[in-house]
Amino acid sequence: MTNISRRDFLKLARDGFLYLSGALAFVGFLRFLDFDPNPATKTEFDLGSAEKYPLGSRTVLSEIPAMLIHAESGFSALSLVCTHLGCTVESKNDGFNCPCHASKYDLQGNVLNGPAEKRLNALRIEITPDGNLILYASKQEKDGKD
Repeated sequence: MTNISRRDFLKLARDGFLYLSGALAFVGFLRFLDFDPNPATKTEFDLGSAEKYPLGSRTVLSEIPAMLIHAESGFSALSLVCTHLGCTVESKNDGFNCPCHASKYDLQGNVLNGPAEKRLNALRIEITPDGNLILYASKQEKDGKD
Protein backbone atom coordinates (compact mmCIF):
# COMPACT_ATOMS: atom_id res chain seq x y z
CA MET A 1 0.00 0.00 0.00
CA THR A 2 1.37 3.35 -0.97
CA ASN A 3 1.31 6.31 1.34
CA ILE A 4 -0.76 9.20 0.06
CA SER A 5 -0.10 12.70 1.11
CA ARG A 6 -2.44 14.68 3.27
CA ARG A 7 -3.18 16.97 0.33
CA ASP A 8 -4.13 14.03 -1.93
CA PHE A 9 -6.37 12.57 0.77
CA LEU A 10 -8.23 15.88 1.19
CA LYS A 11 -8.70 16.12 -2.59
CA LEU A 12 -10.13 12.59 -2.69
CA ALA A 13 -12.46 13.33 0.23
CA ARG A 14 -13.61 16.60 -1.36
CA ASP A 15 -14.25 14.96 -4.73
CA GLY A 16 -16.10 12.09 -3.06
CA PHE A 17 -18.41 14.47 -1.19
CA LEU A 18 -19.05 16.47 -4.37
CA TYR A 19 -19.94 13.36 -6.37
CA LEU A 20 -22.15 12.06 -3.55
CA SER A 21 -24.01 15.36 -3.18
CA GLY A 22 -24.46 15.59 -6.96
CA ALA A 23 -25.87 12.05 -7.07
CA LEU A 24 -28.28 12.82 -4.20
CA ALA A 25 -29.42 16.03 -5.92
CA PHE A 26 -29.99 14.12 -9.17
CA VAL A 27 -32.10 11.49 -7.39
CA GLY A 28 -34.11 14.26 -5.71
CA PHE A 29 -34.66 15.90 -9.10
CA LEU A 30 -35.91 12.62 -10.58
CA ARG A 31 -38.34 12.20 -7.67
CA PHE A 32 -39.54 15.78 -8.24
CA LEU A 33 -40.29 15.02 -11.89
CA ASP A 34 -42.21 11.87 -10.88
CA PHE A 35 -44.39 13.63 -8.26
CA ASP A 36 -48.16 13.28 -8.77
CA PRO A 37 -49.91 16.38 -7.34
CA ASN A 38 -53.35 14.76 -7.61
CA PRO A 39 -53.03 11.10 -6.63
CA ALA A 40 -56.03 8.88 -7.21
CA THR A 41 -58.12 8.49 -4.08
CA LYS A 42 -59.22 5.07 -2.95
CA THR A 43 -62.94 4.58 -3.60
CA GLU A 44 -63.40 0.89 -2.79
CA PHE A 45 -63.02 -0.41 0.77
CA ASP A 46 -63.22 -4.03 1.93
CA LEU A 47 -64.83 -3.86 5.38
CA GLY A 48 -64.40 -7.55 6.17
CA SER A 49 -67.03 -10.05 7.17
CA ALA A 50 -70.62 -8.87 7.51
CA GLU A 51 -70.78 -10.84 10.76
CA LYS A 52 -68.51 -8.22 12.40
CA TYR A 53 -71.40 -5.73 12.27
CA PRO A 54 -74.36 -6.94 14.37
CA LEU A 55 -77.96 -6.03 13.60
CA GLY A 56 -78.77 -2.54 14.87
CA SER A 57 -75.14 -1.36 14.84
CA ARG A 58 -73.94 2.02 13.59
CA THR A 59 -70.19 1.83 12.98
CA VAL A 60 -68.08 4.92 12.26
CA LEU A 61 -65.42 4.19 9.63
CA SER A 62 -63.04 7.09 10.23
CA GLU A 63 -60.56 6.19 7.46
CA ILE A 64 -63.23 6.67 4.76
CA PRO A 65 -65.05 8.77 6.53
CA ALA A 66 -68.43 7.05 6.62
CA MET A 67 -70.94 5.37 8.90
CA LEU A 68 -72.00 1.78 8.26
CA ILE A 69 -75.56 1.06 9.38
CA HIS A 70 -76.93 -2.45 9.82
CA ALA A 71 -80.72 -2.31 10.05
CA GLU A 72 -83.51 -4.86 9.56
CA SER A 73 -83.60 -3.90 5.87
CA GLY A 74 -79.88 -4.65 5.43
CA PHE A 75 -76.68 -2.64 5.25
CA SER A 76 -76.43 1.00 4.25
CA ALA A 77 -73.78 3.69 4.60
CA LEU A 78 -73.67 7.47 4.91
CA SER A 79 -70.75 9.69 4.03
CA LEU A 80 -69.58 11.73 7.01
CA VAL A 81 -68.43 14.60 4.78
CA CYS A 82 -70.50 17.73 5.30
CA THR A 83 -72.18 18.85 2.09
CA HIS A 84 -71.56 22.51 2.93
CA LEU A 85 -67.74 22.79 2.75
CA GLY A 86 -66.45 19.23 3.17
CA CYS A 87 -65.66 19.05 6.89
CA THR A 88 -66.01 15.66 8.59
CA VAL A 89 -69.18 15.60 10.68
CA GLU A 90 -69.26 14.15 14.19
CA SER A 91 -71.65 11.36 15.10
CA LYS A 92 -74.02 12.13 18.00
CA ASN A 93 -76.84 10.07 19.55
CA ASP A 94 -79.50 12.10 17.71
CA GLY A 95 -77.66 12.61 14.39
CA PHE A 96 -74.56 14.35 13.09
CA ASN A 97 -73.03 17.78 13.77
CA CYS A 98 -70.54 19.65 11.62
CA PRO A 99 -67.82 21.15 13.84
CA CYS A 100 -66.86 23.78 11.23
CA HIS A 101 -70.09 25.69 10.58
CA ALA A 102 -72.68 24.05 12.90
CA SER A 103 -74.75 22.23 10.28
CA LYS A 104 -76.89 19.51 11.84
CA TYR A 105 -78.19 16.29 10.28
CA ASP A 106 -80.60 13.65 11.57
CA LEU A 107 -79.75 9.92 11.81
CA GLN A 108 -80.76 9.42 8.15
CA GLY A 109 -78.50 12.26 6.98
CA ASN A 110 -81.23 14.82 6.30
CA VAL A 111 -80.40 18.47 7.03
CA LEU A 112 -81.90 19.81 10.26
CA ASN A 113 -79.97 23.07 10.52
CA GLY A 114 -77.85 24.90 7.90
CA PRO A 115 -75.77 26.33 6.38
CA ALA A 116 -75.71 22.93 4.60
CA GLU A 117 -78.57 22.56 2.13
CA LYS A 118 -78.04 18.98 0.90
CA ARG A 119 -78.36 15.76 2.87
CA LEU A 120 -75.34 13.56 3.61
CA ASN A 121 -74.49 11.34 0.64
CA ALA A 122 -75.59 7.71 0.71
CA LEU A 123 -72.77 5.32 -0.19
CA ARG A 124 -73.13 2.00 -2.01
CA ILE A 125 -72.59 -1.25 -0.09
CA GLU A 126 -72.23 -4.69 -1.67
CA ILE A 127 -72.00 -8.09 -0.03
CA THR A 128 -69.63 -10.45 -1.83
CA PRO A 129 -70.52 -14.16 -2.29
CA ASP A 130 -68.11 -15.03 0.55
CA GLY A 131 -69.90 -12.64 2.97
CA ASN A 132 -67.55 -9.63 2.93
CA LEU A 133 -68.82 -6.07 2.77
CA ILE A 134 -67.48 -3.73 0.09
CA LEU A 135 -68.12 0.00 0.49
CA TYR A 136 -67.84 2.31 -2.52
CA ALA A 137 -66.98 5.85 -1.41
CA SER A 138 -68.75 7.75 -4.16
CA LYS A 139 -72.30 9.14 -4.32
CA GLN A 140 -75.01 6.51 -4.69
CA GLU A 141 -77.94 8.75 -5.39
CA LYS A 142 -78.52 12.36 -6.30
CA ASP A 143 -81.08 14.45 -4.51
CA GLY A 144 -81.89 16.72 -7.45
CA LYS A 145 -80.16 19.82 -6.03
CA ASP A 146 -76.82 19.35 -7.84
